[in-house]
Amino acid sequence: MYTRRTPRRTRTGATLLAAVTLLVSGCSSGSTTGTASSAAEEAAAALAPLPRSTPAALTRYYEQKPAWRDCGAAGFQCATLKAPLDYAEPSAGDVRLAVTRKKATGPGKRLGSLLVNPGGPGGSAVGYVQAYAGIGYPADVRARYDMVAVDPRGVAGSEPVECLDGPGMDAYTRTDVTPDDGKEAGTLVSAYKTFAEGCGADAPKLLRHVSTVEAARDMDIVRAALGDEKLNYVGASYGTFLGATYAGLFPDRAGRLVLDGAMDPSLPARRLNLEQTEGFDTAFTAFAKDCVRRSDCPLGGAGTTPERAGKNLKAFFEKADARPVPTGDTDGRGLTESLATIGVIAAMYDEGAWQQLREALTAAMRENDGSALLVLADSYYERDADGEYTNLMFANAAVNCLDLPAAFASPDEVRRALPDFEKASPVFGEGLAWASLNCAYWPVEATGKAQRIEAKGAAPIVVVGTTRDPATPYRWAEALAGQLSSARLLTYDGDGHTAYGRGSACIDSAINAYLLAGTPPKDGKRCS
Repeated sequence: MYTRRTPRRTRTGATLLAAVTLLVSGCSSGSTTGTASSAAEEAAAALAPLPRSTPAALTRYYEQKPAWRDCGAAGFQCATLKAPLDYAEPSAGDVRLAVTRKKATGPGKRLGSLLVNPGGPGGSAVGYVQAYAGIGYPADVRARYDMVAVDPRGVAGSEPVECLDGPGMDAYTRTDVTPDDGKEAGTLVSAYKTFAEGCGADAPKLLRHVSTVEAARDMDIVRAALGDEKLNYVGASYGTFLGATYAGLFPDRAGRLVLDGAMDPSLPARRLNLEQTEGFDTAFTAFAKDCVRRSDCPLGGAGTTPERAGKNLKAFFEKADARPVPTGDTDGRGLTESLATIGVIAAMYDEGAWQQLREALTAAMRENDGSALLVLADSYYERDADGEYTNLMFANAAVNCLDLPAAFASPDEVRRALPDFEKASPVFGEGLAWASLNCAYWPVEATGKAQRIEAKGAAPIVVVGTTRDPATPYRWAEALAGQLSSARLLTYDGDGHTAYGRGSACIDSAINAYLLAGTPPKDGKRCS
């Protein structure tokens, strides 16, 4: 149930979170436990590249020419392209893909198109490029590249999957994900089933074809439609998995690829969720150390250990579980334990949101006012003031549950894994373990599996990792860089989720040099 977002992002510190994220809730599959790599993980097969020649049945898709039109965002044009619903049976129908671009502004020779994806899965790439990347990326990059984005199938403008209405999502996000007994566990299972049934009823055919592999194949159709010989791409968080998958399928067409906040595609979902839980604990420890040095920290004063601060926060969550904190919300929502937890998790994505989180926790813990934490939770879920949600959460589950087999098959399996998750994070472990149960009730079976991506023959690919990244732990960047045959690992020693465009001149200059001159950083380069 916990998840990550995308742009509406990039507004307050809380929404910046969205611009580059991985939705926790969806990362669920596999069946390994513990902290050591399993034999299955180590033996994971590598993703096989597709033939270089375009199959005749796909020619009509590759020969499309975008009919660009103005679309409301200043300087941007929009178009719709088609892709086959089922690549194995292209005659079975089409999927309509929403595409946007902002043409290179000059001066300097145009370098082609630069596709961007903010993560999720489920984040609107179109929204991201129009609200941030197309106007906020370095001027030199925007001068030389057409800034382009395509919403992946099932997301935002590309035939979005819908599962619940606003009131239904309000109820879903308030569901207790730390059940105290069998009855509460049953309520959680019912919530997952209701969510899954809604998705299945809305898009029974599409739901079988929203995998990352299919989205990567769609990007190659977009590349061809744009007239580019190679794909140049910046992907953040889940967008790194999408970009790496593209490189694995089309290594000869991979141009300048930046994978920022990298995922490890070789991990099954339970392992993925467990390691992400550790990542959130690392981020919380950094926040707690900073918090207790400040006079307004509600988790303890100077000398309070991160462990003690974590226990204080966990105690607050338990109080909210017993009695939700008033918020003054017009829809009558109190701050439940689940919403409070999401509010805290949201602020872990960007250290720039730490002050906002301190103030929100102070109001909730000392003044019995949960409104500020609710704002953080709502920004994470992309809920607007009218009580409507984007399809972020729906697409997130749809992609993740198709990409990997479910992490857990039953509540009993979750209970057996709880010690591992609670060891990984005493604060978040219990809730994140139960959140990993969501795909167990998905209406369609997973079509993907954990596998290595080597992309042999691809041009140099820059993999970026942040040492205290909460959502994509640094070890994932190391792992992906170790798999990709041409990877250059670029490390940011710092806090927050992803690194490009977040204040490090060292990181930005290294990536800009690669995008503009084709000069990748030296493998192992570190920045702070």
